[in-house]
Amino acid sequence: MRTQDQIKAKLHELNTQKTNLRTRLSTLTPEAAAYTSLHQQLARLEDMSTMLEWVLDQPQGNYHS
Repeated sequence: MRTQDQIKAKLHELNTQKTNLRTRLSTLTPEAAAYTSLHQQLARLEDMSTMLEWVLDQPQGNYHS
């Protein structure tokens, strides 16, 4: 099991990667060959970030126990 600090560090790393990808995507046109691949990578990073955020902010209550 990962510690909360490890999860936060990974989340920060993913957010940095997302920022870098967004910067690279902004320089490309949608017709560029690399655009689709970078866009897919960005979507995966966003999914991973969402999952880590959920782990950090787990819902509380009997329903989720």
